[in-house]
Amino acid sequence: MIDLLKETGALLEGHFLLSSGKHSNKYVQCAKLLQYPDKAQKAINIIVKKLEGVDFDIVVGPAMGGVIVSYELGRQTRKPAIFTERVDGKMALRRGFHIEKGQKVLIAEDVVTTGKSSYETIEEIEKQGGNVIGIACIVDRTTERLGIPIYGGIKIEIDTYDERNCPLCKSGIQYEKLGSRNLKK
Repeated sequence: MIDLLKETGALLEGHFLLSSGKHSNKYVQCAKLLQYPDKAQKAINIIVKKLEGVDFDIVVGPAMGGVIVSYELGRQTRKPAIFTERVDGKMALRRGFHIEKGQKVLIAEDVVTTGKSSYETIEEIEKQGGNVIGIACIVDRTTERLGIPIYGGIKIEIDTYDERNCPLCKSGIQYEKLGSRNLKK
């Protein structure tokens, strides 16, 4: 997995504002990897192998990062794949997508750091009567347990900082915001 990330330029160094609101000196831009269908297939296949024996009915990817991941995961596991998107700042199922009561749902993400998008998606799934069984992701950047199984293609430890304690901010280095969540600069 690390080779796929490196050869596609998905591992970035600098100063980044993450979707969680935290800052980091590294960023994993999975869209750079996912632009190549053959490489996306290989990356997701690593996750599929980790999911052997895991029972689920449907895959749900939070937009934006989870859309392609959920599609490819659904294709490889022969499960339906849908996505949530933000409506008035909250994750929601739209476009006629729905979860049947009691369905076992696997969330699919590109990168999981704090689990914020996943938790918002879990809320919507549970509201619909679904049971979330885990989170599948290309990159697991978590530093704390999320209380739900994570099936990551790779576990990467990257430093993150609160804005007030960010050494990069203190050094005067401007940050980039590459994620899809609307945060103020």
